[in-house]
Amino acid sequence: MIKMNATQMAQIIEGKLSGEASLQNETEFKFDSREIKAGDVFLALMGEHADGHDFVNQALQNGAVLSIVSKSVAGAHILVPDVVAAIGKLAKFVRDSLSELKVIGITGSQGKTTTKDMLNSILSGQGETIAAKGSFNNDLGVPLTLLRAKPSTRFCIVEMGARHGGDISALAKMATPNVGAVLKVGNAHIGEFGSRENIAKAKGELINSLQSGAFAVLGTYDEFTPKMSFTAGVKKITFGESHECDVRAADIEFRGGYAHFDLVTPESREPVALRVMGLHQIPNALAAAAISHVLNVSTQSIAAALSEHEANSKWRMEIHDLNEVLLINDSYNANPESMEAALKTLVLLTQERGGRSWAFLGTMHELGPDSVQMHKRIGHLVGELGIDHLVSIANRDYLDGLSQTQTQTHYFESVTDAKSLETAMEAGDVVLVKASRAEHLEELANAFIEIRKANGEEENEK
Repeated sequence: MIKMNATQMAQIIEGKLSGEASLQNETEFKFDSREIKAGDVFLALMGEHADGHDFVNQALQNGAVLSIVSKSVAGAHILVPDVVAAIGKLAKFVRDSLSELKVIGITGSQGKTTTKDMLNSILSGQGETIAAKGSFNNDLGVPLTLLRAKPSTRFCIVEMGARHGGDISALAKMATPNVGAVLKVGNAHIGEFGSRENIAKAKGELINSLQSGAFAVLGTYDEFTPKMSFTAGVKKITFGESHECDVRAADIEFRGGYAHFDLVTPESREPVALRVMGLHQIPNALAAAAISHVLNVSTQSIAAALSEHEANSKWRMEIHDLNEVLLINDSYNANPESMEAALKTLVLLTQERGGRSWAFLGTMHELGPDSVQMHKRIGHLVGELGIDHLVSIANRDYLDGLSQTQTQTHYFESVTDAKSLETAMEAGDVVLVKASRAEHLEELANAFIEIRKANGEEENEK
């Protein structure tokens, strides 16, 4: 964080300070008392299932020097009406204080976290860089990322998500991005927004919020993103796979589950060999490349960093090589677009290995009134792709209309029941496990790993 004392902090967030606290440059802001370290500030959040004020004493025991609270507690604290709103004000102050800091805002229906991770790998080679942890992309996650910035920080990468119209506008006002990137408008959260047009409007808030001199980095993978409007003085750059794109991929190949291509920018052309699974990672890589290009990183440096980057976000296309069986754990999240991409990757990998393909699929959440039809459409895609086994867990919509295909279907009410199919897997088989996070299909993936370990199989995670 930037240099300030507790009195200044209280003034910035318009709170009442009780007690004294010594803040250091390495002070971090945390809302989990178990993660508090000496010198940190504890945020007492009011959640649905827990009240952070009940954990202030634990935070103090772990070394917290100050708490930001909405009711009086023990120890040094700043009392405010709303803790989340307060750290938003503080984050805005920090951002405005660091005029040399380059802030990059990333939004889109899919690929935000992977793009953020790839961009972090590129920019870290250019200077001190901070990036959102995990999928911190809301009114809590964005300020927590900004508050980690110091005068020595050169780049700050934030993800921006939305549940309602106006969410991204508020985040952009706080972060004042130098670069705003929209990856793609898809169907994720369509249940919240009602239509893709409304999703496009919400994602476009980032681009509309950019100030003169900033860069709008726009994907070309849907009909809405390339047409997003912005204010005068904002510079536009596009990425994709057509010759019209400013940053594009050429001569694409798929080897061993990984994409190889030539990265073409206005500067030059360089080869890239990705180490993250699937052809659908190309748009994420191109987005990171386009952002880096406008930040004056050379194409050669971008290509080298992308070729060295390895996945570091949990349960996103994790590859477990169990010798005879390849397991793809993509259980972190799911929407129709990411499901289609994962299924196509499953098919390509199975073709290379010569075994059978297994798709263990759970429910995709937040799809609104079209949910049944969207699940049915994914089931039909499984049949069209020639996937050998479709295993539907607690959702029969995937299986509707598949009786006439070559795909063998299975249905289980629970993850526990689905574990029984592990005994049917054979050498060369490739297994995909995918659903929305709330379905907890990571438990199924972990069970497969443990079963095969118990059977004497060694496992390599890629």
